[in-house]
Amino acid sequence: MPRRAFTAPPPVARDTSPFPHRDHLRMPQPGDLIDAADYAFSFRTLEPRPDAPRALLVLLHGVGSDELQLASIGERTPGDVLVALPRGYRSISGGKLGWYRVGLSEDGLQVVEDEAEEARLKLHEFVQQLQSRFDVPPERTVVAGFSQGGMLAASLALTSPETVAAFALLCGQMPPEVEPLHTPRADLAHLRALIVHGRQDDTLPVEQAELSDERLSQLGIRHELRLHRGGHELTGVVENDAVEWLSRVLA
Repeated sequence: MPRRAFTAPPPVARDTSPFPHRDHLRMPQPGDLIDAADYAFSFRTLEPRPDAPRALLVLLHGVGSDELQLASIGERTPGDVLVALPRGYRSISGGKLGWYRVGLSEDGLQVVEDEAEEARLKLHEFVQQLQSRFDVPPERTVVAGFSQGGMLAASLALTSPETVAAFALLCGQMPPEVEPLHTPRADLAHLRALIVHGRQDDTLPVEQAELSDERLSQLGIRHELRLHRGGHELTGVVENDAVEWLSRVLA
């Protein structure tokens, strides 16, 4: 009698998520756009929204994108985290959405400072509105963003550190326009930060990430610097770095 061929059983799927307590039944997706006078920005949240959020994560897109740009990062967070995706309210360079106007020159970024300040104040108001509405304390609040969104997140954390616990710069830089507004170093001691940058970034050269790393060290802020091959883009590697870091700061 011929021998029956052996067929190996299919491999068992393993949970490789950095969030071991994530609710895998959540299947999150962005909800409808909320455009109400109660909030400083129009925004979406990932649905289903947690009934009693344990933490708040605000994700800020870059110029030329929209509030859905970083949704894939939020989708990989635990189901008890409220993920807010605000939409840039300013039209930049032919209808692109952003937070404030900025140009590039041989001297670096040229920011329209009054617009940047307006955006910072509106973000401060927006975060406090969400914290009040959903009863989430500042010590459980994280802001992160890509490019200009990351710069805006950093400006909020550095000038109003009592509002958040951590911030992340994804292909961004420390915003020089808020340097005079920094709070005393002692008030920044609780903050945690992440810098992720592409070595071949031709929009914001990698030297900007290295300068941001140096400045955060001078301010005494615990942070991590992660550099990768790549340009000014939200790659899978950048997303993975953000998710892994969030798994620790939101734990």
